[in-house]
Amino acid sequence: MADYDVIVIGAGPGGYVAAIRCAQLGLKTACIDRWVDEDGKPRLGGVCLNVGCIPSKALLDSSHHFHSLTHQFPAHGITVENPRLDLSVMMKRKQSIVNKLTAGVATLFIKNKVEWIKGSAKLLSNNTVEVTPLDKAGGTLQLVANHIIIATGSKPIKLKIAPHDRELIVDSTDALSFAEVPKRLGVVGAGVVGLELGSVWSRLGSKVTILNRNEKFLRGVDQEIARAAYRELQAQGLTFHLGMKINEVKKNSGSVTVVYEDAAGRHSEEFDKLLIATGRKPNSRQLCQHEIGLKMNQRGFIEVDDLCRTSLQGVYAIGDVVRGPMLAHKASEEGVAVAEMIAGQTAHVDFNKVPWVIYTWPEIAWVGKTTEQLNENGIAHNAGVFPLFANGRAMAMNEKIGMVKILSDAGTDEILGVHIYAPNASELIGEAVVAMEFSASAEDLARTVHAHPTLSEALHEAALACQKRAINI
Repeated sequence: MADYDVIVIGAGPGGYVAAIRCAQLGLKTACIDRWVDEDGKPRLGGVCLNVGCIPSKALLDSSHHFHSLTHQFPAHGITVENPRLDLSVMMKRKQSIVNKLTAGVATLFIKNKVEWIKGSAKLLSNNTVEVTPLDKAGGTLQLVANHIIIATGSKPIKLKIAPHDRELIVDSTDALSFAEVPKRLGVVGAGVVGLELGSVWSRLGSKVTILNRNEKFLRGVDQEIARAAYRELQAQGLTFHLGMKINEVKKNSGSVTVVYEDAAGRHSEEFDKLLIATGRKPNSRQLCQHEIGLKMNQRGFIEVDDLCRTSLQGVYAIGDVVRGPMLAHKASEEGVAVAEMIAGQTAHVDFNKVPWVIYTWPEIAWVGKTTEQLNENGIAHNAGVFPLFANGRAMAMNEKIGMVKILSDAGTDEILGVHIYAPNASELIGEAVVAMEFSASAEDLARTVHAHPTLSEALHEAALACQKRAINI
């Protein structure tokens, strides 16, 4: 007889949401997780809550306030003499937010009767999991479940040429807890993590240099938006070297020297810290023995179908450990869908309607297709662009950098993609996602009344611009 209806392996935003939804549906559920903080205390929430989405946004918000105080407030007639940064207080605030949210997940487990098993899990078969408790008391135990959901997440990719030491050469986790602001911070990788953490430390006083192998900046982003963001980030003080190759990384006494080459030749730069932000890889290596037949690709991603079913009967996998974008909200929606399928319901996740956000300032958010993707696939479309400098609320905020871009089908006018480069783009993109979920046309959005004055009016105007009838530009 099975010990549980469902065992979830991993308690990040995919795993803990899946476990809670399973329990809500009347399934006896356990969630196994091995995460411990630096004090050795077990915590739920995975990378996202502990050393990812949440702490990085806390620091982004704090650093944005400090930057506004020193760079933007004078334009509003507000001047502060000798503003001082207390980094230790900022870090305590960040950790307090993390503590509250991870404790909140533990409370939700109790409320929904999800059993939290603190330990490492190893898949022995399609219905059996071996657990090594964190306290290692009593050895391992075997648990049986009718269904198993793998939600083990991902971890930072490390570079052999730059061995991680947590002091001079760091990853994203380390860069969330610096004891002091580095004078010179090198960042390898101009993706989401590199830009966000680079922005944090630049605002706080670091001279940030970002090194990127690819010549194209933010190649997955609509390039009109990407070019605007590139110009603004440079204006904010970030230095970029694109299309480069690192030849050597040398650790000195208290610094790191990076030797690299690009089209202009060979260069050498010295940094106080070097952040490696070249992406993430799935946590799957120690999940099971090869013999049990769980199929993975060469990069370690577990192979699943459209319903998140693996090659093992009754075993599902979700989140960063499978195909698709490595986004917390994508993992959560997959977790809900799998829980409801196990309970006999019908569920679906439309990966074409998953929003993306990069928390620079202004923020970058998008959903659907880019101009480049539509052109590549020969899809005729209309493009409506509205710049923020023509938006009353943006002008009142002294936030005139940015734009909203809407792409609609040339024949049907259905919205195919929405791209926002603006303050609070992460909030504005929700309207676009809802519109696209209901197969709205640009005309539908154009005929929707938006409050004035608001940033959301830029969406309204961009929709009007798809038919060349924007009012305010």
